[in-house]
Amino acid sequence: MNHRHRIRIASFNLALDRAAPGQLAAELSAGGNRQIRQLVEILQRVRPDIVLLTEFDHDGDGRDDRHLRLFCDGFLAQGGKGLPGLDYPYRWLVPTNTGRLAPVSLTGQALPRLPHDGLGFGHFHGQYGFAVLSRWPLLFDGLRSFQHFRWQDMPGARLPLGPEGPWFTGEALDFLPLSSKNHIDLPVRLPSGRQLHVLACHPAPPIDEGPERRNSCRNHDELRLFHDYIHPGRGDYLVDDKGTAGGLEADADFVLLGDLNADPDDGDGFRRSIRNLLASPTLNYQVARGSRIPSSRGGYRLKGVSGRQGSPAYWTHSQGLRLDYVLPSRRLRVLASGVYWYPPGHPLGYLFWDKRGRPDRRASSDHRLVWVDVAVDT
Repeated sequence: MNHRHRIRIASFNLALDRAAPGQLAAELSAGGNRQIRQLVEILQRVRPDIVLLTEFDHDGDGRDDRHLRLFCDGFLAQGGKGLPGLDYPYRWLVPTNTGRLAPVSLTGQALPRLPHDGLGFGHFHGQYGFAVLSRWPLLFDGLRSFQHFRWQDMPGARLPLGPEGPWFTGEALDFLPLSSKNHIDLPVRLPSGRQLHVLACHPAPPIDEGPERRNSCRNHDELRLFHDYIHPGRGDYLVDDKGTAGGLEADADFVLLGDLNADPDDGDGFRRSIRNLLASPTLNYQVARGSRIPSSRGGYRLKGVSGRQGSPAYWTHSQGLRLDYVLPSRRLRVLASGVYWYPPGHPLGYLFWDKRGRPDRRASSDHRLVWVDVAVDT
């Protein structure tokens, strides 16, 4: 007889980016600080089984995971405030393009310089990196990554245009990847033996650009990469870092998650790409656009201040934007969802607000944790 098992999947931008390499590792080694302790408290309260952590600085290639192990074993696994510890025996620092210096300038200068001439924006390699934590085994034999897939190899790519033609030179496009960090498909083996494909990315934010809108164009196509990947036949052009072509198998169960830096109603980016993604028939409609969109009461504190068009219930960022997503595939049955965000005055409001009721990035993050519960056979 089959039984249903409830699993919780989350995405959380920790805002643990620091000004220099090794700074985050040093803070963790020194016992952490208020921000780190309260990020840990949020994770221990929500207790996801699988979680993507974005903006977690590392060495860039993910080879030195000592501070991730310390974060997991020395912080998350240690209980406090009446909360039991949270154990993640399986974890991975994902290699990233951020802060990897390009061989030639991407901005028309004589010599390439960080942060703007990184393959992904960053002052050092590994800034704004991300990690995956799981209670269940990560199946690296089935890993696919698109860290090195070139932007110009996407058919109909929305490459930015300057006043005199293409913004990037042909020399730059010969090596420039589409992914500003990485796009990964990492299967997880659930207790039943069933595989769940974790599709994770953190596209470039549509900011810090001129009229060419190079970051908005990149965000648009980074979202399109996974949109094409989850549609049978549409991602045939994609070639992963091992040289394997094609998209995700049609019968695969997956969850697409991350800080996508795109809001379907507001913000500075091109909204068509995120709207198209959310309308994909391969996704669970209720979570993407229906009655199960993750929500909270916390964002209502910002209503009328930001001038936004979207509903505050769905906001995941302190500037009044829906940027963070957990999007299960169509066949997965969703049991519940939410944005972990309480309003000022709530007993747990200190995790998000200062004493005047204003968003406080130092309290935890400028982003909110998003979670979805799905049922799987055991």
